Amino acid sequence: MNHWFRKKTMSKPLLASIVINNYNYGRFLRQCIDSALNQSFGNTEVVVVDDGSTDNSREIISSYGEYVTPVFQNNQGQASAFNSGFAQSRGDVIIFLDADDMLLPTAVENALPFFEDPEVVKVQWPLSIIDAQGRLQNRTKPDKVSSMPEGNLREAVIKQGPTNYVWPPTSGNAWSRTFLNKILPMDQDKLRLAADNYLFEAAPFFGLIKTIKSPQSYYRIHVKNYWQTMSFDEKLKFQLRFCNHYFPILSQFCKDMGISVDLSDWLANSWWYRLNRAVQKIDELIPEREPFVLVDDAIWGMEVTSFRHPIPFLEKEGKYWGYPTNDEVAIQELERLREAGAKKIVFAWSAFWWLEHYAQFYDYLCSNLTCTYQSELIVVFDLKPRIKNQWLDERVNPALDRGISS
Repeated sequence: MNHWFRKKTMSKPLLASIVINNYNYGRFLRQCIDSALNQSFGNTEVVVVDDGSTDNSREIISSYGEYVTPVFQNNQGQASAFNSGFAQSRGDVIIFLDADDMLLPTAVENALPFFEDPEVVKVQWPLSIIDAQGRLQNRTKPDKVSSMPEGNLREAVIKQGPTNYVWPPTSGNAWSRTFLNKILPMDQDKLRLAADNYLFEAAPFFGLIKTIKSPQSYYRIHVKNYWQTMSFDEKLKFQLRFCNHYFPILSQFCKDMGISVDLSDWLANSWWYRLNRAVQKIDELIPEREPFVLVDDAIWGMEVTSFRHPIPFLEKEGKYWGYPTNDEVAIQELERLREAGAKKIVFAWSAFWWLEHYAQFYDYLCSNLTCTYQSELIVVFDLKPRIKNQWLDERVNPALDRGISS
């Protein structure tokens, strides 16, 4: 197998490094390490960074002896673990693997061929979602492979700024060492958590991104995952703060390459700043605790709280249930939710495509409901029936047209 990766000059095959970052995930750690050691591509090393765990993690790591390279450090956060693991690694290609996740045996084998092109800085893939016991949930993260962009995105991110694309989480990426050498070590004080975001957002500035369409990792959902236990509003505040930290770093990369960017425009156009403005407007328009239908393709992650009551669409037993198979299903489900007490329906900009794709559903909204607010971020319909007005005769004004096409 390894001969495939030899260059025409018969130089040595590429070496892959799997860097596992762990903090108190002893319950899952052995499965994670085993998945890294059981790769079908043999020229692979495994580095395990324990970030000051207080459980049995260090005993588990030590039990592997020479099969892994251990790095034991005091608790300093994910960014420090990435820095330490990368410094200890020797691979041409690096996979950072969260200790509660696992790799499929083919992950390295399928990713490495792309790196024969020196312009490639990252290879990405979707992850199959599993529960705490390792049972498949018949979902992937991201839920649609087509949502992950690839190729040369440099000009687009220079113009639009970071955070406007969907990327797989930590364990769904392989990185070129050449690229990582340019951006690591990262500031472990400012980027203590969500260090993977820094890698995601920096990559398009430095080279090509390629995608493997089939899952090569397992993403575990469990109650001890720090990010998953944060509320929507906590995540939003964290990400806004995080943007303020790493956007200046990325803009400096551009400046070093002779590229002028407007940092204030980047921030204003970023996913998280737009989301913050959209949420502020929703809170302004919808009274506290009033139920409303939220069409956001399950991207926002907004949950029911003591002051906000979003209902996913489609919905089953309070949970997101995917896309409607046709317009009739969408109309029936909206009517069901309206009868159950929903007062408004809100379309997020990430779901404006609904207004074209489900054209009959949109016609139904326009013919029976009043649009109470529209912008490039959200469109809101009141679910009380209303008398036809001029706006609905015209159906869409230029502002909404821009939103749909963006």
